[in-house]
Amino acid sequence: MGSGQVSNADQNPAGTEPGAPGPGAGLAAYGLPARITVAGLGVSGISAARALAGLGATVTVVDNGDGDAHRARAAELAELGIEVRLGRLADGYHAGEVLPDGTELVVTSPGWQPDSPLFKAAAEAGVDVVGDVEVAWRLRGLGGRKPAEWLAITGTNGKTTTTQMLASILRAAGLRTAAVGNIGTPIIDVVLGEQEYDVLAVELSSYQLHWAPSLRAHSGAVLNLAPDHLDWHGSMEAYAADKGRIYEGNTVACVYNAADPQTEKLVENADVVEGCRAIGFTLGAPGPSMLGVVDGILVDRAFVENRQKNAQELAEVADVNPPAPHNIANALAAAALARAFGVEPRAVRDGLRDFRPDAHRISHVAEVGGVTYIDDSKATNTHAAEASLAAYDPIVWIAGGLAKGATFDELVQRSAKRLRAAVLIGADRALIRDALARHAPDVPVVDLDRTDTEAMLAAVREAARLAEPGDTVLLAPACASMDMFANYNKRGDAFADAVRELGAEQSA
Repeated sequence: MGSGQVSNADQNPAGTEPGAPGPGAGLAAYGLPARITVAGLGVSGISAARALAGLGATVTVVDNGDGDAHRARAAELAELGIEVRLGRLADGYHAGEVLPDGTELVVTSPGWQPDSPLFKAAAEAGVDVVGDVEVAWRLRGLGGRKPAEWLAITGTNGKTTTTQMLASILRAAGLRTAAVGNIGTPIIDVVLGEQEYDVLAVELSSYQLHWAPSLRAHSGAVLNLAPDHLDWHGSMEAYAADKGRIYEGNTVACVYNAADPQTEKLVENADVVEGCRAIGFTLGAPGPSMLGVVDGILVDRAFVENRQKNAQELAEVADVNPPAPHNIANALAAAALARAFGVEPRAVRDGLRDFRPDAHRISHVAEVGGVTYIDDSKATNTHAAEASLAAYDPIVWIAGGLAKGATFDELVQRSAKRLRAAVLIGADRALIRDALARHAPDVPVVDLDRTDTEAMLAAVREAARLAEPGDTVLLAPACASMDMFANYNKRGDAFADAVRELGAEQSA
């Protein structure tokens, strides 16, 4: 075998028995051919490769990486009869630049750029490229089981929280459900697993939607739109168009954010099943066919009789954890999708009460010396940071990291009145410092010229020095973390550790 290849063609494909139908038998019924190339050796790529090989396809996996971890994963797949091509091949090309001979379909992992050489080669050969979500959608009725309905969620920010809220509401209604997609267990594994579901809460990224042309959800929601991943999509228009794919073919409801006209425009442009309704959500009083808030109550004027005059109480704002404005919006979107599926009001309330957000999403860490410390390390772009900043006042803001091409003028302009002070860390902190100088010149700024992981402890100490009792020290970086930390989780952990150290010192 050539360099960079791992294979074991003598093994039976996973899940087949001797004497079983030949490779690919039955796949055609689900719009899948017998010879498939999987791009990427990450979680979703491995999931797709295992599943497709288990169904009898001849699978080749390609990945440009060639480290120890890649080789270990490749060896595991080889035991299942799956060929894996890694790194630079004998002819001088990388594995991800060459379409394996005989390929009839390419299944890509979400992060692969749409202009990758492999996809160009596929286009020249007339071979389609799809993602793991598309494969899961096509296979959802495998084995004659009744396919679960999909309630789909996307948006620049809030996807994971809203998806988890929705799953909590559906469970409270007694439905068999799971939060899947761009979250948790790979969606193919869920669709093909032994557990049967009534309905799935599906988080979808713009990447996943780009590669899922036949997806037709029961109902879908776009929570918000702000510039993000433009290097991948090429333009804001292309990014928005991919987000809007979530509405294509919806049968019951297209849920949009009344505060974000772009989301409503996507609904207007969507090709949906006749009778599908546009359902808005708002933090204000809702009009007909909307959900909103009245006197601290989440109310529904969409899925009620005589919605011109009537409204249904769903829950109290206090039932939303935490009750920050953007999180209330998330709850309304989740409630709208659940109501579209026929869930009773009581289950909306109970599901929201039961929900607990993941770590590093506006998480309360501690109160030290009368100052509250909040970890929103997940706020990795300006849109998310603005929502976080809007939830507190006054704030000592800890920000900075990798800007990913973002600008910070609008964020600072809109949030300046809430800022007591700012402490900046990370590689691109100067961009935030300059925006503060232009739009909030009276806000004290500490510019920590550091990108080491210990900088977080110094930032927390500086923030504590600047804060007054009643203030909130808020980690909402508006930037990615990879200049200093492995991921936003590690960044949030460092913040929480620093706060706890500060508290121990002050109580000693």
